[in-house]
Amino acid sequence: QVQLVESGGGVVQPGGSLRLSCAASGIIFRFYVMGWYRQAPGKQRERVATITSGGTATYADSVKGRFTISRDNAQNTVYLQMNSLKPEDTAVYYCNGVRSLGTYNYWGQGTQVTVSS
Repeated sequence: QVQLVESGGGVVQPGGSLRLSCAASGIIFRFYVMGWYRQAPGKQRERVATITSGGTATYADSVKGRFTISRDNAQNTVYLQMNSLKPEDTAVYYCNGVRSLGTYNYWGQGTQVTVSS
């Protein structure tokens, strides 16, 4: 059974930081492109960042320079370090794992991030 379990969400003031984690099980983690997506109320889910099995990262323009995605293939875990958080970063953040051009595509249950003073 495949599971992606996110943790690390919470409430933070503008300018603050959070680190999200996603622990994967039931998949050969190192073969997967891992990513973080987010969905704010009333909006579509959007890509935040992805990282290949080799460690190549890409970011949405809105988070470049503030967020960093990383992975630990030995621990089957992907991380999202979020710095300089803004109120517009408030959303449910989802972990995603995909391989084989989408033939295998898995999602976590999401973790809430709220940026508010």
